[in-house]
Formats: sequence, structure tokens, C-alpha cells
Amino acid sequence: MSTEPEPTENTDPETRVAAPEPEPEPAPQGADAARGAEADAEGAGADAAGEAAEATGSEGTEGDGADKAQLSEAEAELAAQRVERERIARRKAEKQGPVEAGAKLSGKAADLLAAVRAVESGAKPVAAVFSEPEPPRRPAQEAARSRPVSAASRAGDGVGVGGAIGVVASPGGGVSPPGPGPEAVEAVRRVLAEGGAPEGLAPQVAAVLGEGADAELRADPWQLLRVAGVRPEQADGFARALLGAECAPDDERRGRAVTVWLLEQAALAGHTALEMPALTAALAQRGVPDTDAAVQSTIAEAEALVFQDALDPTAPEPAHPVEGAEDDEEGAERPVRILVGLERYALAEESLADGLARLINSVPKEDGSAEDWERAAASAKGSAAELIRATATHGLVLHTGGEASLAEPAALLEAARSLGLRAWAATHSPLGRDRFGTLLGAGRQGAAASQGAAHPGDARPHPGDARPHPGPGRPEDAAPPERTTQDQPAADSPARPVATVAGLLSGAEGPGRDGDGAFDLDVLVVLDAPQLDVETAALLVESLPDGARLVLAGDPAVLWSAGPGRVFADLLAARICPQVASRTPDPGPLGELVSGIGIGELNKVEAPGKEVVIVPVRDAGEAVHRTVQLVADSVPRAIGVPAEQTQVITPGHGGAAGTRVLNAALKERLNPGPGRFGGFDPGDRVAYSPTPGRTIPGHVVGADAEGLRLTCGGEDVVVPKERVEQSVRHGWALTAHQAVGGRWPAVVAVLPGDAAQALTRPWVYTAFGSASRHLSVVHGADQALPRAVAEIPAKPRTTRLPTLLATPTAT
Repeated sequence: MSTEPEPTENTDPETRVAAPEPEPEPAPQGADAARGAEADAEGAGADAAGEAAEATGSEGTEGDGADKAQLSEAEAELAAQRVERERIARRKAEKQGPVEAGAKLSGKAADLLAAVRAVESGAKPVAAVFSEPEPPRRPAQEAARSRPVSAASRAGDGVGVGGAIGVVASPGGGVSPPGPGPEAVEAVRRVLAEGGAPEGLAPQVAAVLGEGADAELRADPWQLLRVAGVRPEQADGFARALLGAECAPDDERRGRAVTVWLLEQAALAGHTALEMPALTAALAQRGVPDTDAAVQSTIAEAEALVFQDALDPTAPEPAHPVEGAEDDEEGAERPVRILVGLERYALAEESLADGLARLINSVPKEDGSAEDWERAAASAKGSAAELIRATATHGLVLHTGGEASLAEPAALLEAARSLGLRAWAATHSPLGRDRFGTLLGAGRQGAAASQGAAHPGDARPHPGDARPHPGPGRPEDAAPPERTTQDQPAADSPARPVATVAGLLSGAEGPGRDGDGAFDLDVLVVLDAPQLDVETAALLVESLPDGARLVLAGDPAVLWSAGPGRVFADLLAARICPQVASRTPDPGPLGELVSGIGIGELNKVEAPGKEVVIVPVRDAGEAVHRTVQLVADSVPRAIGVPAEQTQVITPGHGGAAGTRVLNAALKERLNPGPGRFGGFDPGDRVAYSPTPGRTIPGHVVGADAEGLRLTCGGEDVVVPKERVEQSVRHGWALTAHQAVGGRWPAVVAVLPGDAAQALTRPWVYTAFGSASRHLSVVHGADQALPRAVAEIPAKPRTTRLPTLLATPTAT
């Protein structure tokens, strides 16, 4: 592959266009981290909250869409927050000496913890009328949250009891409890009107602040910042209208509110905490006169936590000076850094570190002799044998590699199940689940064929196929839901023990939970491990029973998790458990290209079968034209991949070559229609986000009074009409963050010239690596592409997990 422009045909006249909206990326560390946290969250932060962040950026600066929050979530979110805090507090109180293994989640606590996962983005509801009659279906609603509605919503879970993308249970096991009543909303509306704020915010404000929201808002107008889409300058204007002469920049209430807001923006950019100098610098930029006092007040009110983490956790504690000796305070002090973070992420990181320590220090369940494990390893090859041997004797193992390396976790899963273990795999997305399920199915068929030849008529069930405990919400005698398309068996059927992470946590997929609330399994292989944020990882680890084995597998070169943290990278750096690096390279010209990008080299590759094609363009207008031409005509004709199996990936949603423009052009060509159902027509390809940062590809089936009906991952889903605009987009074109975990026969990567600032090595690696047979690069970025690959790695994230893992209790 060459990055030099090549002649092209059928190009349109040059058209000057606006700069595309870059896809959000994590913010840097240090003082720039805090300054960049806000900007990143609003348009350059992690695409983790891309859809939610749009409400806080250019499209929602007035908070005009914030009034459409789910009103029924306030009580559930407060209850979930209390339970989470109590659980961590109990666990810390019990941990006086060595790490105590065995803390389990009860069934109700598991539901509450599942409710921690999803957050509201606050966009406006769709105004279109849904009128096409269809039989009623189970609606897909968003989960109750564990914290106030905020643009800093975490991503990636959306766990639900009615399916991986279904209804989420409230603490009581049903749907979310009722939200604030009309009287409470009306009282808040009057306060908002008095302060000149949009009255449409009233339902969301009432849901966020809870009972007595009007009085709380009047007493502290800056509490308005807790609502998604509200910025400090807007809260300041509201406070001035309410407080008059009493309103001042040095108001203690303002300092606290802005501090929490900045920490939430940092979380959007991937940080779980900020260093004190970075936070105070950002506060100064926001006009807070006494930044230290603002931080201290926030900490005193328990709205944030402060930590002193040693710069070198492995260094010994300084010796106490001998009595009578000269004081040498400078030499005796241990270098530390002071971090400030929101409680939810601090608790998640501590819980994750404790859970990992439990896995590392506990003895894996005795199942089969060492000779049995060794025989299983001997039957495998190369890195797969190393992975099996490491898993045999360790509770936590890390595995790294590209797409081709998936065969190694598959071999491990089959080996464990052959030894009588209840072994399961979990993936980030339904696409990854079905892909890995197919891989497992191929391996199982080969093994069955060989065993059938030796033992004809042997119809004994597989030792790992038992499912003694159904997931919550699933009757004991109910059949597992179908989750695949065409004629393939369901991916979470006994023949294919693989689920999505969201479905596993909710119980909608996988083996279910035992009487103590832990997963009913012995081995869990989590694929796409770089996509685990700290909260999801903590829930997974806490849900594992004593003696279970956890294998985290993934490609460390892809984009990091949408939510805060960098769990997989932190674990790799900590070196607290065995690590197996796959030696299986991805094949062909595409594999050669992507492997080079992973080490910072954009190499020219020979592609005799047109596996890689460069399409130079002059501007964004031509990029859109050539993209439609490739998807609708060139790729199907020359490569043999139909349009429905070709995915377009571009750096951002906005701009003249962003997902909005590209999807509009592709819809006009591939499925034209009036958009009678909220801008959608039957047959439209869509990207459904049950929670910000988690994207599930699907298609529109129709609509009725209940909402827009989709098919996603083989499952029928109904999206309530008031949530369509904020959670459903057209899906012919995606951002790279939305595409993580997916793989398509053909990919068209669109790189308009004005998107150069959004390009990084992980972005290019993720986008180009999503293609399995063919990659077309619509290239208008000139030298920005090789520069990004060679010089722009992933932006660092500030986390506490490395320090926690290095402490004696976590090793």
C-alpha cells in the first residue's frame, strides 16, 4: 500500500466544504489534561460518550434537549448508588489482613449493580409520528443509573434482563420505579423560569436532584450543572438571575459545582482522576478565584475524593529517623502525586484491584490432573499451548494478539470444557460474539467428527453444556433466545458458549448465576479486553466465584475503552500475572498492513487481489461522492462484496464528510425513502446505542405506536419513540469507536483532509483492521495519515489502577 496520491477517475469538480467534526479522543495528562478534558468531552473526548457529548457541545449548548430524560430512573439511580457504596464499604471493612476471597453478590445486589451501567444522554425526542401498526413487542429501555444524569456518562454496558439490549431491571426486579410527579416537575419549572433557564429542563432536573429539587435548586443554582448539556457559563447566568447581588465568582457553591463538572468532563476523556495541579489550573480557567479552597470544599462535602499515590509504589517506605539524629525531611519523604476523582470511579478501581488480587491469590479450582492439562496443551500448537498451560495454574492470565489469534482462546475454551469445566467466553459486541461463536462451532465440528469416527453413537452431552441456573428474568423452562441471523445456531447455545459482556452481566446470556450471585462458571475468557472500562471490569471480576479462572484477551493496539480507565493496558504494564503474546500473524496484505501500523509504520503492501486500494480525493465533497460509488458499485462489482456487507468508517459524526452526511448520501442511493418513522424507513441500516458508547448494528423493520422496531444481532428490539433521536443513527457509516469489536468483509475508510487532527495510530489501526477481505481508503489527508501512524500514539489517561495493583494487598 502506498500513501502517495494516485490518479483517479470520475471525480467531481472541487468543492470547498466545512471542516469535519473530529471523533472524540482521550485527553492528555498534566495541566493540559484538565484543560483538554472539557474540550475533549464536548467534541474531542472519547467517542465513548460521543452521542451524549454532542448534547454538551455545539449542538446542545443551551441544554434544549435535556428535558427528555427518563423520568423513572431517579429512585433507581439513588438506590443503586447507595448499594454500591455500602458494598465497597463492607468489603474494605472486612479486609484487615490478607485479601479475603469469596465476597459474593446477592441476586438483588447483582440487579442493582447492573443498574449502575447505563446513563442518559439527554437529546431531544423525535417529533415524527409512529403510525404503522405492528404486533406489540418487548420495548428496549435504558437502564437505571447509579449517578446523576450527566454528559460524563460511562459507556459500554447497557446490561438488561430482557436481553443484551433489552429492558433493565430496577432494584425490585421490575421496571424502573416512577419518576418525579407532575407537581415536582412543575415546581422545578417555575424556578427555571424565574432564573431564565429553559423550562424544558424541568423533568430532567427533577429526576437528577430528586425530592425537593426546586428548593435545592433555589438554594444552590449551580446544581444545574449536574444536568447533561449545561455548561458553567449557563449555570452562572441562571445563578445571577436567582441570586442577584449575592452571586459572585468566589461563591463556595460555584467552586464545588465547577470542580465536579470538570471531573465529569475528565471522565468523558477517559480519566478516572485528575492530578491536583491539572484540576486547579482548569478551575482557574473557569474563573474560580481560590482554586485550592474550591477543591477542599468539594472534598469536604464528599463530592470528590483525594488520594496520595506514591510515584513508585514498589519503593520501600522511608525509614524513621533515629532519635537525636538530624532531621532530613527531604530525604525521608516518599514522592507522591495528589489525585482527585469522583467517588464512583475511585470505588470501581479499588473494587477491581481487590477482585483481581482475590483471583491471583486464590487457588484455581482443581479440575483434572496436571497431566490432563498438559495433554490438552500438547494437542494445541504454539501460543495456544502456552495459553492453556498458563490458565491451568493461574487465576488470571492476559493474552494479546490480533484477529488471527482468536483461535487460541477458542482452543483454550474447548480444552477447558473437555476437562469438565464450565467455560464461557464474552465479547464486546454481538458482531464479535457471533464471529467467535462461528470459530468455536468450526472447532467443535472438527472435534466431533474425529470423536465420532472413534466412538460412533456416543451422544453424551458435553461436560460444560449444563445450564443449571437461568438468567434473571428467564423462566426455568424457557428456551434461550435466538440471537443470530440466517440459519446459524444461537451463539449462546450450549454448542457455542459465548455471550456479550452486557448480556453476561445481566444474565440475559451465558450460564446465569449461582445461589451466591456469582457467575455459574469455572473459566471466563473475555475477548476485546481493551474495551473494558473500570466499572465494567469491576463488575465482571466481583461476579466471579472463588477458584474461577479469568483470561483477558485482546489487541492492545486498538482504541481504548469508551468509558473511563485503561484496564487492559494497566494490567499489561503491571505484570502481576502471566502474559501470553500470540505469535499467530494476521494473514495476507491486510494483515501485513495492519501489523505495520501497530508498530508505527505505514508500509506499502503488495495487493494482487485488490485487498487494499487507495482512492485519492481533493476535498470532502469528492470524498462523499467516491465513498457512495465504492459502496454501491465498485466494491460489489470488483471485489464481490455486497453493499450490505461493506462498512464505512470516518473520523467523526459532523462535518462535510462525517457520518451524518455520508449516511444521508448512502441512504439516498441504497434505500431511498421519506424517512416516515422519525427519519427512518424499513430496510435502513442503523447503529443502535442502548447506552452512550455502546453501538449495536441493526436494521429497521418498521414502527408502531410503541416506537421504532429494529432487528439487532438477531434479536427484535423496540426503541421507544421518545428515545429514537438520541439512541438510533443510520449505520452505513460509523466512527472508529463505534466500529470497535466489529469486522466486515469490506471497509471503506474515509479520511478527508480537514480530519487530520482526529487521526491517531490507534484510530487508523482500528479502522483499517476492521476489514477482513478488502479495504478502500478514500484518502484526502495527505501526509497527515503517515504522520499519525508514526508519531501520534494513544493519548495517556490518568488512572489509579497501576498504583492499586502495585500495593501489597493487590499483589
